[in-house]
Amino acid sequence: MRIIVVTGISGSGKSVALNVLEDSGYFCMDNLPAELLDAAARNAYERGVQRLAVAIDIRSFGDHQAQLETEFKQALSALKNWQDDVRLLFLSANDTTLIARFSETRRRHPLSRVADGQPERSLEDCIIHERASMSAIAVEGHVIDTSGLSVAALRRSVRQFSQATGSGVTLTFESFGFKYSVPQNADLVFDARCLPNPHYEPFLKPLTGLDTPVQEYLAAIPAAHELIDDIAQFLHTWLPRYVQDGRQYLTVAIGCTGGQHRSVYVVEQLSARFKQHARVLTRHRQQTVKSQ
Repeated sequence: MRIIVVTGISGSGKSVALNVLEDSGYFCMDNLPAELLDAAARNAYERGVQRLAVAIDIRSFGDHQAQLETEFKQALSALKNWQDDVRLLFLSANDTTLIARFSETRRRHPLSRVADGQPERSLEDCIIHERASMSAIAVEGHVIDTSGLSVAALRRSVRQFSQATGSGVTLTFESFGFKYSVPQNADLVFDARCLPNPHYEPFLKPLTGLDTPVQEYLAAIPAAHELIDDIAQFLHTWLPRYVQDGRQYLTVAIGCTGGQHRSVYVVEQLSARFKQHARVLTRHRQQTVKSQ
């Protein structure tokens, strides 16, 4: 049975993710207390469920938020003791995006309510408190930063994560544009701006690194091969160390100026190389945003 535990920061898109998983054939549970996760999964397994998705977030811990990290990790460990394919999906977003989303929906943050007689927390304070409480859990899972992502883009990322096959570490290659900021979820960041920029070639400017003319242009540049070879060698050397350290998810971000040509090409080349060594996901951040 494949089990996906969905968690993250309130307002980052967990409901969207759970809906995507349900549409993909997963049996879904929302807002399940962490201490019931193992029992619920066993019950689903006995009933013949092959794909299970469970959303657990700050609401699931009620007044026991101080024990959130310990209880969450214990719940995941209990699952992994009898199931091999257990995945953790952590959704996040920057403060500006979260504040805008709560303002648009006019929903209250789940941490805004406090004990009787105490003043209600501001939205900013709620976000700070929740991020601090959940930070230790984020490193255990595959992180998707939904800042700037449309709903359609988030759906594609969740669908790709849920359908990925293979064993071992999940290795995500993500292209991005430095002019739009470095992805918050990146574990390793490499800079491809040192390569010649197809943007300045009139015929190539409107294309992307997914298009054959751009690929042929960059493939003819020795420095592009050297950069890809060096990054690949670094990962071949250090990826086993990350695995030994207990890491199950690693995001490698490749950036260029606009995230349209060079970084996309490098990500595609690296993804092709590592598909035999890990469960590989690819994400083109600026391409995804522009295509909406």
